[in-house]
Order: sequence, then C-alpha cells, then structure tokens
Amino acid sequence: MPSKFSLRDLIAAVALAVLIGVAPLDGRAQTISDIRVEGTQRIDPETVRSYLLVKPGDTLDAEGLDRALKALFATGLFADVQLKREGAVLVAQVVENPIINRIQFEGNRRVKDEILNQEVQLRSRQVYTRTKVQNDVKRILDLYRRSGRFAASVEPKAIQLPQNRVDLVFEIAEGDITAVNKIAFVGNQRFSEGSLRDVINTKESRWYRFLSSADTYDPDRVSFDRELLRKFYLAQGYADFRVVSGVAELTPDRESFYVTFTVDEGERYRFGAVDLVSRLRDLKPETLKGVLSTSAGDWYDADKVDDSIQRLTDHLGSLGYAFVDVRPRIVRDKDQRTIAVTYEIQEGPRVYVDRINIVGNVRTLDRVIRREVKLAEGDAFNTAKMRRSRQRIRNLGFFDKVDVTNVPGETPDRTVVNVEVQERSTGEVSFGVGFSSSDGPLADIRIRERNLLGRGQDLTIGFLLSAKRQEADLSFEEPYFLDTDIAAGFDLFRLRRDFQREARYDVDSIGGSVRARYQLSEFLRHTVRYTLRSDEIQNVGSEASRFVREQQGRFITSGPGHDLLYDRRDDRFDPTDGYFVRLSQDIAGLGGDSKWLRNRLAAGYYYPFSEDWVASLSGEAGYIFNFNEPVRINQRFFVGGENFRGFRSAGLGPRDRVSGDSLGGNEYAVGTVSMSFPTGLPKEIGIRGFVFSDFGTLRNTDAKGAGVLDTGSLRASLGVGFSWRSPFGPLRLSFAFPVVKEEFDKREIFRFSFGSRF
Repeated sequence: MPSKFSLRDLIAAVALAVLIGVAPLDGRAQTISDIRVEGTQRIDPETVRSYLLVKPGDTLDAEGLDRALKALFATGLFADVQLKREGAVLVAQVVENPIINRIQFEGNRRVKDEILNQEVQLRSRQVYTRTKVQNDVKRILDLYRRSGRFAASVEPKAIQLPQNRVDLVFEIAEGDITAVNKIAFVGNQRFSEGSLRDVINTKESRWYRFLSSADTYDPDRVSFDRELLRKFYLAQGYADFRVVSGVAELTPDRESFYVTFTVDEGERYRFGAVDLVSRLRDLKPETLKGVLSTSAGDWYDADKVDDSIQRLTDHLGSLGYAFVDVRPRIVRDKDQRTIAVTYEIQEGPRVYVDRINIVGNVRTLDRVIRREVKLAEGDAFNTAKMRRSRQRIRNLGFFDKVDVTNVPGETPDRTVVNVEVQERSTGEVSFGVGFSSSDGPLADIRIRERNLLGRGQDLTIGFLLSAKRQEADLSFEEPYFLDTDIAAGFDLFRLRRDFQREARYDVDSIGGSVRARYQLSEFLRHTVRYTLRSDEIQNVGSEASRFVREQQGRFITSGPGHDLLYDRRDDRFDPTDGYFVRLSQDIAGLGGDSKWLRNRLAAGYYYPFSEDWVASLSGEAGYIFNFNEPVRINQRFFVGGENFRGFRSAGLGPRDRVSGDSLGGNEYAVGTVSMSFPTGLPKEIGIRGFVFSDFGTLRNTDAKGAGVLDTGSLRASLGVGFSWRSPFGPLRLSFAFPVVKEEFDKREIFRFSFGSRF
C-alpha cells in the first residue's frame, strides 16, 4: 500500500533538497562526478577532499553528506563549512580558521607569563578555534583559583592580521585574594571550634598570616580537611564519626568565603578485647603482644591500630618471616561502646623481586639510589623493607618526590619494584645573619653541594664572622666509601675565638680531621676520627690570671677519637618522643704537645603527655684524665650560657680569686628538666613556651693554688622561655634565675638568640 505524504512532510522534504542540493525527492542517492573546493587560502584543496570521506564516483545521500560535514568540522581547521550540489558536482565552500601569530597576556601581575604559557594549550602557529580559546580561559581561571583569586576574570580577544592570522590576547583582571573569612562547625559537641580549626589546614584570614596561603580558599584543601577531621575523630575514639558536608559560600562582594563543616560525631568507643591470631607455623602469638601499641580499656585510636600493624610487620620481618599479611578484624559493640580488635597474621603470597627500575633521575647516578633500597633483585618481597627504602631515599634530601611501588612481574611469584624520583636542586648558597648572647651579632656565608657530580657526595665551604668568633671551614664526605656502608670524610678549619670576657685571652686554631661513620644496627651508629690541630693562646691581658698567662704560646694536639650514638628519637632536631645515648672519647698524645684522655656521656629522654605538651630530661657529663702534665685552658670544660642558663658563658666553676677569670675544669655534669607547652596562639605562628630547670657542677681544674676558687658545689636555676619558628629564622629567648649558686659565679638572667639563612 503506497505511503501517504502530509503537507508538513512535503515541506520538510523540499527544504532538505534545497539545503543540501542532493537526494531528490524520491529518496534516490545521487552519484558524484566531481568535488570542487572553494574558499581555501592556506590549506590545499586536495587536503579538504581527503577529509570529506567521499570521492568522485561515490553515491551520496543525506546521511553520507552529514558524515562528510561533521568530518570537516572535526578537523578544527574551519570556522564555517557549506556543502551544496551543482548538478553532479559536490561543492565544498569553507572558511578557514585563522592561524595564531602570537599569544599575549595583559593585566597579569601576580602570575608570570612563563607560568601562564605553561598552563594554556594554544601555541603560536596553531589553528585558532573558539573552543580551544574557551578551554584555555578555563585553565587560566583554574590557575588563579588555585592561588586563591576567585574574583579573577579573563577576556580573550583576537586581533585580525593579514593573511588570515590573529594575535590572541588574554586580558586578565586578577582581583584580590579570596580569603577565608570564617570557618564554622555545626554538630560538634565534644570539641570546640577552636580545637577543630587547629586540626584542619584551612585557616581564617588574620593579619599574622601575611606570609602564608593557608587562609586563601582552596577547594582541594577543604576536601583534604574533611579527611583530617575524620582521622582526628577516629584517633579520639569516635568510630562512627562522619563529615556530613563541607560547604564554602562566596560572599556577595566575591572577596571572601565562609566555610562550614557539618559533622556527626557519634559515640566514643574504647578498645575491647585485643587479641592476636597467627596462621604462621611455629609462631606463638603470645610473644608478639608486647609489640602492639593498643590495649584493652584504652580509648579507641585508629592511628594506634595502623601503628600496631606496622610494628607487627616490621618485627616479623626481622624474625625472618618475609611473607606476612597482618589484617585487623574489628567487632563493634554499640551497646557497650567497645571495639574488639583481633590481629590476624597470615602468610602472604610468596613473591620475589624480579627487578628494580629507577626512573626520573637525570643527574643522580643510579647506584646512589639503588644502594638505599633495602631490597635486592631475587630477594623475597617485603613491604616493610619497601617502605624503609622509600624513607631512606627521601632522607638523602636529593629529591622533591619519591615513589616506591611494586607491580606484578612476568609470573605470579614475581614483582617489579619501581622507584620514581623527581630531582631537586642540591646546591646551596646561603647567607646568614643573627644575634646571640654568646657571640653578639653574626653573619655567615655557606656554599654547599649535597650531591656532588650526582655521586651523593657532600661538599661544604663556610665562613662565619661575629663579634667574638671568626671561622672558615671546608668539609667533604663520601657516604659509601669504596662502595661499603662506611661514610668517610675530612674537615679543615681555621678559627679565631675571643675569650676576653671570660678569661682575658684569644685563641687562634688551625687544623683538620678525617672521619668514618657506619651503622652497627638500625639505631646504633659509630664514628671514628683522627684530629690534628694547632692552637695558639694569645692577646693575654696584663690583668689576666697568672694561670692564664702561663698558658701563652702555640701547641699541637694530635690523636684519635670516636662517638657511639644510640638514637631512638622521632626527630633529630626537634624531638617530641624517644631517647638517645651518646658516648664520646678523644685521646691526645699521638705526637704533639698535649697528652690527655677526654670522656663525655650524654643522654636525653622525651615524653609527650599530649600532642602539644612534651616533657624532656637530658644530661651530660665529662671527665679529662691528664697524663702527668696539665690540661691547657682551652681544652678544659666550661659550663654556663647555652648549656647552663642563668649563668653567663663560662660563668660557673673554678675561678681566679683575684682577677675573676674563669679557669675551666676537668670534671663536669649538667642536666635539664624541661616542659614544652602551647601558648594558646595559633599553631602556624610557631610560638611555643617552655619551663625548665638546669642543674649541675664543674670542678677539678689543673690550675692549682691558694688563689683558685674551686668548690665543686651543685648549682641550679629555674627559668621560663619562648621559641618562635619565625619566617626569618629560629628565635629563642629565656629568663633564668639561679637558685643555688656561689658568690663568685657570674649570673645572666636573660638569654636571646636569633639566626637565619636565606
């Protein structure tokens, strides 16, 4: 039965035939005899024909013509395309997109052209299209928003040039930094808003954050803050905690944000039963309970669960169990509000290291990285060793980024370890300025290359000048001497020191030392050295003690020494947990003029009562044995100043009764009890307070006679102080008051030090 056309169908068919010039009304396809291209300037007509997907002799209906039209537009070469039929000839009329002559940025003061050029995708001599331009506008806006400028706007303009070329100009209005004006929390009952603001990285805008970007709005940072809040509550026992929402609202003036976190705290849980189950042969779980950091009855802490898993993995690895998989099985009792944890120790899959790939190192030699990897090709794969390898490579300080991962090898029992690094600059030229109560104003310059020629070697040249000290030194260290685990190096120095205030003399020293350091175990390190130096005691004042005047002249000191350090601190420079013990011994007499044995023992213990309250107990003692001749004054021990606050440098101990000069001693012992605490100011300012007590003694000088005051009595002081990690360097000040002292001691109530390198 023939189909029926309505009037509307007829009008549509006629319109289609007029628009495309093909496909007659009876629906039959038209054969193309030729293809003619019009409107091209740069592009060869044959290139246009190749994009059409049809050629002379082909038949073309409406669907085929649509495909040809889309193919031409998809090239991005044309601003407009029209296809029409003139008889059996298909005519393609095109308008070419212009070519970009150059790209310019105007109005950008905060972001340099180089950074913007890296961000945009368009380049000179590329085809200009509106879509690509709009994509680049979005990229520029995203760049400004990442730097906190949400009020920024970008207006692209194309300036027409001859030969269908354009100059593309991005006119940028940067706007002000969009700060976070207010951070609010909804639903928090257990912790105050102030406590939660300390947890997250985003901060409210304040005047003292002028050197920080934490108070500028960053959506990625806000997303990370949600995770920080979750980790904080889980560490406090709130296992049901969730962040309902984290919303940032831009103020109507587009100058700041209000950030609101809505939280559901849930109930607080304690640890229930904590147990161990082992699937490993000959392994008794009872022997591992001392490794765990979780205990029944304590408040639940997800961080302690993770720490226990890590401890078990590391401990089992040290016992020879390379293939272990520790998984916690958690049973929550909502009625009793307890969480029982059972650590299941299973044998993991037996996997061996097939090969180790190192990529990303352009300057650093492969062997410098490979020797820090605790795994070797053919070893049993161990995740604890892989994590340790990552930490060791990071500790080199040569790389901004270190990723150590493993992927399956060619067989199921093989894995490939990939080490990917991103190098950083290891050369440093630092200029320092500062002030201390001991040395007065000081300045230094230091040139250092920590990765010399990509070999991991450390070379340092330094100069220091202060009111009381002038120093020049050269230091070099090879961390793996002769491809062994021994770090070997040498030091050369020239030093002048002013002791006029303490004992009316100066000392001029020149010398050097060679040293070797190696690990006896993971935490035990041994250093041996040999030192040769020449010291001259000079510029002795006419009113100086006769015991000092007798010391004038130059003498040589030659001899070996060693240090033994056991270090379990969490941080070498700012410890908050752990302890250390150090034994040092030096002997003089291998040639030279001096003959003595010097012993020193130091120890420290750090205990965090909470995250911000840290108690410490440290002490140091020393003794010099002389071999039938007096120990010279500059080689004796002096106490006071930095190592005993409340007393001036060399302010306590043996002293000349008449001149008051400090004579030093052969025996000393000092100790410190300290508590560090927050000041209530925002953490990012970096100001902390501390209270302390220093106590100890210095006695037994080789300067003998009736004119020497040497009681050997105990001294003690009490004090309070503040430290500030300022943007310009560390600042430390303390007020100390001697509470047990001798009349002839030299006291010092206030002590201040400040220094920076840049």
